[in-house]
Amino acid sequence: MSILLPGRNIVLIGLMGAGKTTVGTLLAERLGRPFADTDEMVEAQAHATVAEIFERDGERGFRRLEAAAVRRVAAVRGQVIAVGGGAVLDPANVTHLRATGDLVLLDADPNTLTDRVGDTATRPLLEHAPDPRERMAQLRDDRADVYATAASHTIQTAGRSPEEIADAVLQWAVSQPGLLSRDERDELPS
Repeated sequence: MSILLPGRNIVLIGLMGAGKTTVGTLLAERLGRPFADTDEMVEAQAHATVAEIFERDGERGFRRLEAAAVRRVAAVRGQVIAVGGGAVLDPANVTHLRATGDLVLLDADPNTLTDRVGDTATRPLLEHAPDPRERMAQLRDDRADVYATAASHTIQTAGRSPEEIADAVLQWAVSQPGLLSRDERDELPS
């Protein structure tokens, strides 16, 4: 029996509503990898929700906690990671994530993203927007270049189930040297 090094991390990026947590959980289950969600890590550390952290410490305070979570999660290989929508706005976060992983952008049109988010009360960047769809479109436009630069691959998620999106990520991952371990490649259906 040989001991194989784990593959590189699969890091899911994109706006809220893109499906990062749902798809990430599916990918982790299929690959037998641990799943890490930086928003959940921040909430656990702060003993508060993202919305509460934004209210208490502002966006800057949240981003500091997020950067620490990114550094911790990026220090280990062989995971599936979902990062908050703004994590890759900090070039240092992108550098840390790329050191042990490949970034995949999950994208959709603003209407689809807004519909998936649902209740905007728990989304600090949408909750006070007079028109959440317009705000989502603005966020998507403002971040498009950063997301495109950070991502190794983009998957359009509109009209696709989480299972179909996970399939698309895996189909791409198989073609990326070092992203999946030999054992993982062998276990995937052909």
